[in-house]
Amino acid sequence: MTHSLDRPVVVVNQLSRTFDQQPALSSVNMQAYPGQVYGIVGENGAGKTTLIKHLLGLYKAQSGTVRVFDKNPVKQPEAVLSNIGYLSEQPDMPAWMKISELINYTAAFYPGWDSSYAAELVAMFGLDTSLQVRNLSKGMRAQLGLVLAQAHRPRLLLLDEPSSGLDPNVRRDILSAIIRTVVDEGRSVIFSSHLLEEVERVSDHLMMLRKGQIMLSDPMEQVLSDHHRLTFKSSSPPPFLGQLDQVLRSEALGDEWQVDCYGPLEALRAHTQSAGIELLSHHRLSLNEIFLLRSRSLSQAAPSHA
Repeated sequence: MTHSLDRPVVVVNQLSRTFDQQPALSSVNMQAYPGQVYGIVGENGAGKTTLIKHLLGLYKAQSGTVRVFDKNPVKQPEAVLSNIGYLSEQPDMPAWMKISELINYTAAFYPGWDSSYAAELVAMFGLDTSLQVRNLSKGMRAQLGLVLAQAHRPRLLLLDEPSSGLDPNVRRDILSAIIRTVVDEGRSVIFSSHLLEEVERVSDHLMMLRKGQIMLSDPMEQVLSDHHRLTFKSSSPPPFLGQLDQVLRSEALGDEWQVDCYGPLEALRAHTQSAGIELLSHHRLSLNEIFLLRSRSLSQAAPSHA
């Protein structure tokens, strides 16, 4: 739960970056707060990992600014990284080490390492600490990566596609438990994933990226409550469609008209009543439906190039 009086742990202002003259990020703004799970979604190449690498100080901002704990992660890497836990989709670990050796090795870098918490996470995952990293499955490597990222109790946990190697049931239980633990202690999570159901379930705030640009950035509850699928008793487009905040899709279904749109429900109902059109059904869209609709509407709106 975010507290409005808290200072943000991450502030990104007008961040832009290109690779080989191709935009990777375009004027991206974000603020993440203590106790918040900040979800980032987008297709491959949308800019999710590029953004996270800027927060880690691995990329220097070409345009705009990045501040983590009110510091520049490129110029003050030690002060920033000592307070960050990071897990990528393919964590880089020395293959020859045993789990126990790697945990002890990593602990030496963090004065705040909590050995009992590390042991608790190892037990939760059922990891055999005598195993060598080279003999771990992808899922076990992800679990070990979460132990290493979490056990020094960082102020900020950066998860870049963290659960792609986990069994769905394990993924649900473990990710939920870890994120809730971080949030309950007032720490923050920035969580990038292509698994939209997962992001919807655990995130307080949503950023939706497409080709380096922000499609949407709002509290998760607002995103879900303001996207609707409405079905009207009408054989022609309702006359008020042009007055809605945003129509993502409209389609004739026999003598009914279905509309996927964005905006406050009260305003939508008011438009319906004033037009005298019967509203047959209404339901909120899932994050997966919202993402597909917004991506499709932008693709259709984009100009074609010869």
